[in-house]
Formats: sequence, structure tokens, C-alpha cells
Amino acid sequence: MANCLDVAAYILEQKKELTTIKLQKLVYYSQAWSLVWDEAPLFAEPIQAWANGPVVPSLFAKHRGQFKINLIEDGNSSNLSADEKETIDSVLKTYGDKSAQWLVALTHLEKPWLDARAGCPDGSSCNTEITQSAMAEYYSGL
Repeated sequence: MANCLDVAAYILEQKKELTTIKLQKLVYYSQAWSLVWDEAPLFAEPIQAWANGPVVPSLFAKHRGQFKINLIEDGNSSNLSADEKETIDSVLKTYGDKSAQWLVALTHLEKPWLDARAGCPDGSSCNTEITQSAMAEYYSGL
């Protein structure tokens, strides 16, 4: 199985350069839609419900302190299958031209992030996981 860095590397190969917050949201939606369309996760790392939307902490650790990014060290897109790349390409076609803030706002309206944030005050730190089952259930209903 690929990891989140492989997914991020592939996204950056397609988009060239992104803000780190937009990269995080595209990785999140790639995972969510893979769970629905392919009935399998793209990666095993957990996604947490941070104040600015879903974040993969292990990916965050690689870009911490950066605003824009064009390369993920340790990411290797060749670890992704053709089907996985097709799923990511579909996500990029749908969400790739949206702004980072638009994507943040969208995730803040969706049940997986909202449910994981339950009990966390607005803007506060929260490391509650957005589970794969919550993503699969919500996005399969769209």
C-alpha cells in the first residue's frame, strides 16, 4: 500500500506547486473518494480534524513551517497503482482549481470533520481522528 507522502508527491507532480493547506485537503479528498470509488484506502496514516480542516499529521511533519510546497521528500508516486492515480486525477479535476480557503470551508460543512470536532471549541487544537468508516459512509451518500 502507498502512503500519504506518495499521494502528496503525485498531487504535486500534477499541480507543480500548492499551498500546504490545499495539499492537505487534496490528500484528504483523495483518501475519501478512494474509500468510496475503490472501496479501499489509498494510505493507512490517520487523518485528524484540525481547526483548519482535515490534516494528515505525518504529512504535516514533512511540510511544517512552509506556506507553499512543490516537492515531498520521501514521497514516491510510483508506489501508486494506475487505478489509484485515476482516483487522484478525478479528485484533482473536481477540487484542484478550488482555493485552499474554499476547500477548508467545504470540509467545515461536511459531517466527517464536524463529527470529529464535536466538543472541540472553534479554532482550538483537536487531534481527533476522522475515521475511514466516517469518510466512506458520508461520501458514499453524496
